[in-house]
Amino acid sequence: MRRRRSRWLAVAALASAVSVALAGCAGTDGSGSGKIEIKVATFGEFGYEPLFKEYEAQHPNIHLVSQVADFEAHHKGLATQLAGGKGAADVVAVEEQYMPQFLQSRDKFVNLADFGAKDLQNQWAPWKWEQGVSKDGSFVLGLGTDMGSLAMCYRRDLFARAGLPTERTEVAKLWPTWEDFARVADRFSAAVPDAKFADSAGTIYTAIFNQSEENFFSKADDSLIADRNPNLRRAFDIAASIGAKGQTARVTSYTQGWNVAVKQGSFAVMNCPAWMLEQIREAGGDGNKGKWDLTTVPGNSGNQGGSYLTVPKQGAHPKEAYEVAKWLTAPEQQKKIFLQSGILPSTPAAYQDPEVIGKTDPYFSDAPVGQIYASSADSLRPNYRGAKDSVVRPKFGQALGRVEDGKQSADQAWAEAVQQARDAVR
Repeated sequence: MRRRRSRWLAVAALASAVSVALAGCAGTDGSGSGKIEIKVATFGEFGYEPLFKEYEAQHPNIHLVSQVADFEAHHKGLATQLAGGKGAADVVAVEEQYMPQFLQSRDKFVNLADFGAKDLQNQWAPWKWEQGVSKDGSFVLGLGTDMGSLAMCYRRDLFARAGLPTERTEVAKLWPTWEDFARVADRFSAAVPDAKFADSAGTIYTAIFNQSEENFFSKADDSLIADRNPNLRRAFDIAASIGAKGQTARVTSYTQGWNVAVKQGSFAVMNCPAWMLEQIREAGGDGNKGKWDLTTVPGNSGNQGGSYLTVPKQGAHPKEAYEVAKWLTAPEQQKKIFLQSGILPSTPAAYQDPEVIGKTDPYFSDAPVGQIYASSADSLRPNYRGAKDSVVRPKFGQALGRVEDGKQSADQAWAEAVQQARDAVR
């Protein structure tokens, strides 16, 4: 249900161990060089490693140390560190889902406006900037990194077997709406009974409700509206219908089961933020090169994921930490990250750059990935994330899993999820 960039836990553990070994006292790097050590904590791969070397070359007095953890462990760990008053890195990535929660604890963070961050406001898409600041705009919690504007990945070979169009422009015409998408699922399943249409009901559901301005909470007062939001119920019903018909592979993204299903070509479509392409490439291996392609999603846009770099107050060098965050999130660096790692910029100057727009991907049948994602970004309508979004959101994903497993009807699963959501926010 949520974005989970590839974890590479062994690499994360190694990075953490290296960080501990390198950590010095009083903010120095421990080598006696007198350099200021700035720890940068992220979840998964942000594409920063080459940039760290470049920054250090430009700033000889700075030594950057990477700390990488799993998505859940990273955010829970940050909450614990803030509560305990110690242990947080100098620069910490926060995924958009958690920004409302940490904005409530902004007294634990440096107000980046104090270092001139407001002067950078026009660097980002307006909605991206707004998600990183307080409602009155006086407190800047974080500077935007990437965003997850949506496209749809599909298997050309499976579409051909189903008698469906395989060219991306024609595929897009199949599903102007998500109701049309569900009808394509019926056609596919009737023609190719030995493969599933989509990876999971949960990813379909996420893509649909991410096209709405509100989902679980009211933008006006942060009250729970999951039980009366027609857009949320529509997303749930469409996804549940596809799941109940057995048209999904019932695999959770980034699990071993998902990796196997991608490699074996067990399903035909999945919604793909830009950062997902690398995960499909890794899971599918060379044998699946050219079998995948990319086109627009029903409704043309949507966002799934995206992060911010924040500076907790615990650090000994907040100004230097801010300068690192500012440099890493600048359009020039966001462009480099996309060209190297495929992580989509949240700054229009970067994602509208000719090199970005002109990027194609041979693994995905030479799809014009830069053009597709830039177009999606331009029409993106962000949705509001409540302070308890991370608590409520999983309840509905779990409900869809029960529908897929045949344990509950869509109505039963919805009712249980709504009650669990109400209980969670009391």
